Amino acid sequence: MSAQPGIDRGHTDDLMSFLRASPSPYHAVASAAERLEKAGFQRIEETASWDGAAGGRFVLRGGAIIAWYVPEGADPATPYRIVGAHTDSPNLRVKPIPDTGAHGWRQIAVEVYGGVLLNTWLDRDLGLSGRISLRDGSHQLVTIDRPLLRVPQLAVHLDRSVNTEGLKLDKQRHMTPIWGLGGVEEGDLIRFVAEETGVAAEEIAGWDLMTHSVEPPAYLGRDRELLAGPRMDNLVSVHAGTAALIAAASRQELPYIPVLAAFDHEENGSQSDTGADGPLLGTVLERSVFARGGAYEDRARAFAGTVCLSSDTGHAVHPNYAERHEPGHHPRPNGGPILKVNVNQRYATDGAGRAVFAAACERAGVPWQSFVSHNSMPCGTTIGPITAARHGIATVDIGIAILSMHSARELCGAQDPRLLAKALHAFLEG
Repeated sequence: MSAQPGIDRGHTDDLMSFLRASPSPYHAVASAAERLEKAGFQRIEETASWDGAAGGRFVLRGGAIIAWYVPEGADPATPYRIVGAHTDSPNLRVKPIPDTGAHGWRQIAVEVYGGVLLNTWLDRDLGLSGRISLRDGSHQLVTIDRPLLRVPQLAVHLDRSVNTEGLKLDKQRHMTPIWGLGGVEEGDLIRFVAEETGVAAEEIAGWDLMTHSVEPPAYLGRDRELLAGPRMDNLVSVHAGTAALIAAASRQELPYIPVLAAFDHEENGSQSDTGADGPLLGTVLERSVFARGGAYEDRARAFAGTVCLSSDTGHAVHPNYAERHEPGHHPRPNGGPILKVNVNQRYATDGAGRAVFAAACERAGVPWQSFVSHNSMPCGTTIGPITAARHGIATVDIGIAILSMHSARELCGAQDPRLLAKALHAFLEG
């Protein structure tokens, strides 16, 4: 099998492992935390007293992680360089009373999370993942990574218009997955999850469970220059940001304090205690200032000099729908990370931010591209404008270009994740 010249697959191979290990936001932060701990970062609890010593630290809260590295010589007013990302992806999530069914089929009641491309979840082998909450207040990850559930599509013989008038799916009636035959038994799913995770069913007091495709990531194309996989929006950025932070922390002297801030719930508005619109990031940064002996004046100075790169996926030009894209702004796979611009502040980028991003790419030797939406198409948004408005931090929206965004399986250039990580590393080092 021939290989695409110039593609360094080491980073992308590692990304594929990260995707497989991270079927839910809770798994994603656990995967990032494991890598940080191996690099010498220390987990600290929010309820503990913090000190201002040099070194790497991170905080976990649900599906969010904030990690930072205090270099030797940092004072209370030292600014931050932040890579922002999110850990969640659109999917189907288990309802509070999950056991349902009809006509001899056993099914699981699910709620649609985020802007799902519904048709991509049809006729796909699905596993179950997330976390369970136990009566003693602890949490345990759930990973059932084998074909367990399936949302079956109606046969064409029973819907002759599907190929002429289009597929029409009702979220309530048509998206309930099957997982067996027989009558509905209350508590059946949670008993099954308890057996799979090795706990007693009566100890499970709550759950945050969701479906995921069990098909692993894979290189695609004649020369394997493309990568197909799940949850690339936005675990590509979480993985790249983690790698960049670890690389930056290997330097003894840094002009800034590098930070990774990966939030949950971006896909439904970020309004939660683990979302970008919550106080988590600001609280962590402030506590770091105060732990180094600073006061409010130092906090204000540090924030004023801080810059955040909000890293999220954007749209590669689609060869079958090129008219949906802005002429002259056609990001292509393996063309390097994209700078995302929207003058109506759906993205936070301005001219000053462009200069910061361009300088980081130049130092890293990385090409970059520009993205702006077609004027007749509504523009999506990210954690970027939220971060800028909530914390008064200069923020720039970037990412990599992908196809099939919000599908159960997305597509990007195999080289772009590595190029993104290199740019983020250069940015964090300042």
